Amino acid sequence: MGAAPAQDSCVTCHSALDDAAKGPAALIKNDVHIAHGLSCADCHGGDRTSDDPEVSMSKAKGFKGKPARTDIPKFCASCHSNPDFMRKYAPQERVDQFELYQTSVHGKRLAGGDTAVATCIDCHSVHDIRSVKDTMSPVYPLRVPETCSRCHSDQQKMAPYKIPTNQFEQYKTSVHWAALTKRGDLSAPTCASCHGNHGAKPPQVGSVSDVCGTCHVLFDQLYQKSAHKAVFSGAGGGGGCMVCHSNHGIQNPSTKMLAGATSVCSGCHEQGTPQAKTAAQMASWIDGLDGALKQSETVLTSAEKYGMEVSEAQVRLIDGRENLVKAQLALHSMQPADMQKPIDLGMAIAKDTLQAGQDALHEKDIRRYGLAVSVILIAIAMFAVRTLIRRIENGKQAELPKTL
Repeated sequence: MGAAPAQDSCVTCHSALDDAAKGPAALIKNDVHIAHGLSCADCHGGDRTSDDPEVSMSKAKGFKGKPARTDIPKFCASCHSNPDFMRKYAPQERVDQFELYQTSVHGKRLAGGDTAVATCIDCHSVHDIRSVKDTMSPVYPLRVPETCSRCHSDQQKMAPYKIPTNQFEQYKTSVHWAALTKRGDLSAPTCASCHGNHGAKPPQVGSVSDVCGTCHVLFDQLYQKSAHKAVFSGAGGGGGCMVCHSNHGIQNPSTKMLAGATSVCSGCHEQGTPQAKTAAQMASWIDGLDGALKQSETVLTSAEKYGMEVSEAQVRLIDGRENLVKAQLALHSMQPADMQKPIDLGMAIAKDTLQAGQDALHEKDIRRYGLAVSVILIAIAMFAVRTLIRRIENGKQAELPKTL
């Protein structure tokens, strides 16, 4: 990593100015370009070695000045789309961002003259552009949702496009947000994970399940075999995963989605229909297995606290939980037969581990009873010995005057 050049008239001059003109010189100290030995003139052109403004900002020296908003993507691409140039500073960086941007909703609207859409500087900032790995960067995973929301939560900005502005608020209620912010999982989906970043494009209704399937591979494979796939992909359908799970406000799945007046299934299947009964049966299986495993876990935990050996049963309980997950996974095929096997295996494990826990507690009771009996017998024996000793001592004292 190179050092910033010693002579830089751009920084020297702007540092001495007031108000907005001073801003860039103050901001670039944190800029990733400065860290790589680049400076103002590498983007804006001109001669940074000259203190004469007429020379340093001369067009003859390649001075470009402030680019028009419509020119910003191409302005940045002059370096970022050049493989030879990027290889010197960041060889791992992709050099097709500009091409992707041109395919995006933002890029297409900008090309059509809409200057209100996002360009490079709206997401990456301007003179204090930080590395993606920098936690202060607006495109650091934890900050991406907030960065997107700066525009997409602004009702005034979104009004011309007739786009909702509640996506960020919904996302903050989702399991993805919880994974990102509470568990610190930087691989959790953010806006860019589903919509793309430079090639940002809203998933079409028919492609939603494919977008979800990039992460949830097994779920998608089962969904492809389900009756829902044909229904949601047919005429008047569409939506895939989004129909049941929503899009931005994705909640932690539960059996409440299957059965009851507020279930997701009730939106399409009236209560009492074969489909509604099947959903209720699936919910009953999952709840039954979950409850049985929790009961076993409670009994085994209690036995362990009393010092009983139940490690083998606890290991088996892990297998039971895995079968519960398999059953929940199989649910996406909407084929009861696919769920039946893991449910039966899980219930058998729950029964066996519960019995093991109960046996351990029973053995604990027997040991306690035996210990109590032993303590009583020992106490009786000690009392008898003490009584005998006293009798012997009393007998010796009674014989003492005769010997005198």
